[in-house]
Amino acid sequence: MEKVRIGIIGIGNIGSSHVVRCNALPNTDLTAVCDVDPDAFKRIEESVRKRLQLYTDVEKFLSEAPIDAVIVAVPHYDHPDLAIAAMEHGKHVMVEKPIAVHKAEAERLLAAAKKYPKLIKGAMFNQRTSGAHQKIKQMIDGGELGKLKRINWIITDWFRSQHYYDSGDWRASWRGEGGGVLLNQCPHQLDLMQWFFGMPVKVRATAKLGKLHDIEVEDEVNAYLEYENGLTGNFIASTGEIPGTNRLEIMAERGRLVYEDGKLQFIRSERECSEYSKNTDKSFDLPDLWKCDISFSEPEFQQHYEVIRRFAEAILHGTPLVANMEEGIRALELGNAMLLSGLKEKTVELPIDAKEYSDMLTELVKTSRYHKKPVVKSVVDASEFAKSY
Repeated sequence: MEKVRIGIIGIGNIGSSHVVRCNALPNTDLTAVCDVDPDAFKRIEESVRKRLQLYTDVEKFLSEAPIDAVIVAVPHYDHPDLAIAAMEHGKHVMVEKPIAVHKAEAERLLAAAKKYPKLIKGAMFNQRTSGAHQKIKQMIDGGELGKLKRINWIITDWFRSQHYYDSGDWRASWRGEGGGVLLNQCPHQLDLMQWFFGMPVKVRATAKLGKLHDIEVEDEVNAYLEYENGLTGNFIASTGEIPGTNRLEIMAERGRLVYEDGKLQFIRSERECSEYSKNTDKSFDLPDLWKCDISFSEPEFQQHYEVIRRFAEAILHGTPLVANMEEGIRALELGNAMLLSGLKEKTVELPIDAKEYSDMLTELVKTSRYHKKPVVKSVVDASEFAKSY
């Protein structure tokens, strides 16, 4: 097999963009797509659509379509069930972020995944492929920064208008989406937080529901994190600021590393902070500092392309994924912890109580203004779009 035959479930904004990516990559062959709404197929360029097999019934798609692997790109609540169904049909699976809405559902998905050790299971954490993020990870793991002391990530350039939230009746609702900025926009940064720094042991947060928009979920979060090794962190997120900020600041024994506006800068101290503080005979002077602009290179295939390419390579040749599906529970739990802390106004210890969070979400869903409409399943006659494949 030279190419992996890919099928995509969910042809919305992200699913339709994956159609383009799978067509562009050298090791994938997009053969089929599935969406409960046949109008969704109109998002696919006609020349591409004509050669695809089109389904509106998931069971038929998984049992009949000529596919080796599935990309799940549907609303969040459906991620676990569709990923499990794909594995039950012997398909490799890539799940869009987040892998589930809450920790208990992620645990259910991962327990099911263990039954299929020969299948490749990935998570769509494309931000790990960024050249800057790769360099930050390398500098942390390689000890260049020394012991980490404090981190601060302000990620408020996720601006979304009211029109965005009104564009889909499932958006920004407890019943339809299960959360707001933490579940929709920030899973990538939450994944990078745990990828760079590991998981905290305590979280204290504020989470404001519909503060900046007419929505029922959180659109502003401020979180304080404590780690077992003494590291502390702050994580600030919003979808209602113009202009927004995306600034990651890492304070360490050897200085300060900042990533902002596409630039990575390290102000490096000649001596470690704690050692200098204990031994200097100066009261205010600092050791010599060097301002270093850190260069980094981007991979040949960027972001989502690279995740899908490496997913295919893992299937074809057993090479590593960008992120295993199992890793997806960490970013999810971190976001769950922030929301649990914010809504219950208390400090939350990790690992969190999955049932406590699930029970809280269940109560929020009961009052959700969104009500899912029943879907009438049908099979699309592909001849409507093409005479042959």
